Amino acid sequence: MAKQNVAEQFVDILVRAGVRRLYGVVGDSLNPVVDAVRRNSAIDWIHVRHEETAAFAAGAEAQITGKLAACAGSCGPGNLHLINGLYDAHRSMAPVLALASQIPSSEIGLGYFQETHPDRLFQECSHYSELISNARQMPRLLQSAIQHAVGRSGVSVVSLPGDIAAEPAPEKAAQSALVTSRPTVRPGDAEIDALAEMIDEARRVTLFCGSGTAGAHAEVMEFAGRIKSPVGHALRGKEWIQYDNPYDVGMSGLLGYGAAYEATHECDLLILLGTDFPYNAFLPDDVQIAQIDVRPEVLGRRSRLDLAVWGDVRETLRCLIPRVKEKTDRRFLDRMLKKHTDALEGVVKAYTRKVDKHVPIHPEYVAAVLDDVADDDAVFTVDTGMCNVWAARYVSPNGRRRIIGSFSHGSMANALPMAIGAQFTDRGRQVVSMSGDGGFSMLMGDFLTLVQHDLPVKVVLFDNSSLGMVELEMLVAGLPSYGTTNVNPDFAAVARACGAYGVRVEKPKQLAGALKDAFRHRGPALVDIVTDPNALSIPPKISAEMVTGFALSASRIVLDGGVGRMLQMARSNLRNVPRP
Repeated sequence: MAKQNVAEQFVDILVRAGVRRLYGVVGDSLNPVVDAVRRNSAIDWIHVRHEETAAFAAGAEAQITGKLAACAGSCGPGNLHLINGLYDAHRSMAPVLALASQIPSSEIGLGYFQETHPDRLFQECSHYSELISNARQMPRLLQSAIQHAVGRSGVSVVSLPGDIAAEPAPEKAAQSALVTSRPTVRPGDAEIDALAEMIDEARRVTLFCGSGTAGAHAEVMEFAGRIKSPVGHALRGKEWIQYDNPYDVGMSGLLGYGAAYEATHECDLLILLGTDFPYNAFLPDDVQIAQIDVRPEVLGRRSRLDLAVWGDVRETLRCLIPRVKEKTDRRFLDRMLKKHTDALEGVVKAYTRKVDKHVPIHPEYVAAVLDDVADDDAVFTVDTGMCNVWAARYVSPNGRRRIIGSFSHGSMANALPMAIGAQFTDRGRQVVSMSGDGGFSMLMGDFLTLVQHDLPVKVVLFDNSSLGMVELEMLVAGLPSYGTTNVNPDFAAVARACGAYGVRVEKPKQLAGALKDAFRHRGPALVDIVTDPNALSIPPKISAEMVTGFALSASRIVLDGGVGRMLQMARSNLRNVPRP
């Protein structure tokens, strides 16, 4: 039996950790590892056109599966391109192992061709970033990197010089057991009893939920029902908590809607469940606040806390529910449900008025039709910018759909590469990239990756020939829009030239049929939809409050356009309110 080299040993350890794909671009110092992947049937090399795509794809795969994913870049500029996607994965708590291959070990520190220091460069976007300096070090260092990524839910980076990767692996290298899943964490009894006492003493309690409520839908609903609490959510909590929720009062924040803001400000006790919601301007400062999170470092990071509780949301609620007294007064809950429905009734008119005849097409209409025709278990990847608005307001969660975006890092161009990673996890599942023309054109080269790997991703392109959210920011700040216009090609023709299905839609009556045809197509497809760049109303006057950062009044005035099925859901919930 031929002796393994370090690269082969490296790949074997990745396979034992559950990694099934390595996304990247081949090149010089990375070649020994790529060749080791070629000779290992348990893992595939996924060739992309840009390393940033590789990192985004790995991050999306990790978010879909909950398991470790991996990407790689060659020395210098190659691995440097990974950094933006790794920042996003890290801030999204996606377990990703990045291989940053390095120049020859004997030349490090001497200004060699393509020299960088990835072990330093990636420190801010990782839990672990280290250089392998000799072959004997590799197995233990890679094991530590994997356990940092999995155990702390984020990125680990391993820098490996190409010459060391090609060296023979040491004999009798220990095969240590690898940690590939996280444990559940519950708080101590003292913290649970303290929180139960706060809840029992409060007359009006509101729950505000983030992505940490994943897997805890049943517990949150039981808890809200027991204490008669309205339930609001941040954008990253939408897919986990909004569906089948009779206590839903919408979303807070810049893209918010409904009565979530009022519910969080008019309560006696606000409980933050698994959210690191970044906009503290939307959080109250005059009510009691308790926060439950599995990451102790985020407790109290956004607001003053009266009680910090370290634990998983699901496990904490399972311990807490039997200890709180059931409330009988639901007047606060019912009032918030009524406010929520009234708020949605007020904004829905902007969407319903002759929208099916409006040219250019209203993007709200596109999102609503997309929500109707997409599969019940579709994965939506969402570009940052106005696509965030449409996904937040029109994509209906149901417990089976997934909605993934750069919601914490806020990068452009994320939707297409994330769709690549999502689609590789299941070729039979519908994956829809909700792309803006700005984001899509930034990494458009990786549309070729869809064609090369025959990935049936459907790109729904909101083509308004502008950087819409940036233009909106300028207008709210009282600035004339400048540098926000895109001169675009016919993207459908570009898709066809690449060997994919492409269709351009300019009239509303063409939309539903075009989307259905594209979704029926077996391979990659792009639907280029010409949308109205002026779809959002412009505030009649610019206030100092708006200039200083999109506060409540700005979001209400500027982002004032429909809410899709959410009005129907709110009306349904309102019917459950007891009548006097």
